[in-house]
Amino acid sequence: MFFDLDKWQEIWFSLRKHKLRTLLTAFGVFWGIFMLSLLIGAGRGLENASTETLKKMPNAIFIWIQNPTQMAFQGKPLGRWIQFKDEDIRYLKQRLEGAENIYAQNSVGRWSGSPAYTTYKTNSGSYSIEGSYQGLESMHQIEMIEGRGFNRADETERRKVVIIGKKVKENLFKSGETAIGSFVNVAGINFQVVGIFKSSNVGSDGSDTEKLYMPNASLRYSFNQLSWIGSILIIPKPGYDAYAIQDKAIQLLGERHQLHPKDNSVFGKFNMQRIFDQVYGLFTGISVFSWIVAIGTIMAGAIGVSNIMLIVVKERTREIGLRKALGATPFSIVMMIIQESLAVTILAGYSGLVVGVFFLELVNKVLSMSGNDMFKNLSMDLHTGIVALTVLVTAGLVAALLPASKAAKVNPILALQDE
Repeated sequence: MFFDLDKWQEIWFSLRKHKLRTLLTAFGVFWGIFMLSLLIGAGRGLENASTETLKKMPNAIFIWIQNPTQMAFQGKPLGRWIQFKDEDIRYLKQRLEGAENIYAQNSVGRWSGSPAYTTYKTNSGSYSIEGSYQGLESMHQIEMIEGRGFNRADETERRKVVIIGKKVKENLFKSGETAIGSFVNVAGINFQVVGIFKSSNVGSDGSDTEKLYMPNASLRYSFNQLSWIGSILIIPKPGYDAYAIQDKAIQLLGERHQLHPKDNSVFGKFNMQRIFDQVYGLFTGISVFSWIVAIGTIMAGAIGVSNIMLIVVKERTREIGLRKALGATPFSIVMMIIQESLAVTILAGYSGLVVGVFFLELVNKVLSMSGNDMFKNLSMDLHTGIVALTVLVTAGLVAALLPASKAAKVNPILALQDE
């Protein structure tokens, strides 16, 4: 019987007889499971931190003019530059199915031209400006830490308001000075500060808060950009394929501006779905890599167990021969070796799993105290633990096969003559 108490007492006696050898053998298995816990936990923590940011971001599509036309079409020459206008936004809103919102976007000093020279009292700096709208903080990967974001009235009334990055506040305002409600001079025009933001981008060093945001209509009106649009932002409806909407939008814009259907270089495009796919694909790769490394380590430990069990069989040849001479079946001999191998691998592996999970919890507490946002909730779930233990038991069985088969083939007459 597998749960024969006498057999387990015998196994315990055998393991205690060679303590150092048993400990060194078990350590290989322990280390494999421990490393699996750390790799899976670290990957999960990095994934949690990254996906928490991604979940807050809308699945946005950006389209802009990148090159002049490369092909003549319908009487229009090649080398023609086109510009987005308000009519393009209206055209897309009427014809583009699956778009929840479509925005015009303009900027100052972001893609071309000089940043806006900005002053407050005696302090100054040059910063890029981006146009924005109500509720787009998550798309910009920013988080308000003082004041407020934009509202609909800011846009419709073209209010001269601005939200500034944390770095801008530190540069323009002295320690203790109140920024909210103050007026800063941006390229000769006064704007009231209504909010201060920090970056919500995981791992940010804060340099991406060295910029300004203002309502897009206010930016266009203040900086003489009413006749054109810098780029178009499309937010797909939930459940719609972002790539399909992107391709349809480009097709509609090409038709409106009389572009050749094969002239693919005019529009620049960027789809947040690509970032989502890349990030989730990356973490899948990290998980697979973690399992490969851990399983390799576990199997290396299992090989160590197998080698030790071969030595055990060699040392106990006379004992095994005596057992067979007294009527022990080959199956009982095989089970004796398998049980001893499983005892080492399961005990060592389970210890590695417990210590690994405990270590992850300890790291979580340290990270929460330090305010680190690169990793969030390092953990290994129950399903992963069960799979790890399954791999462990399989490794134990594999480790026992060769020694067990060798023990089963022992000739009792020759074994009893063995010195």
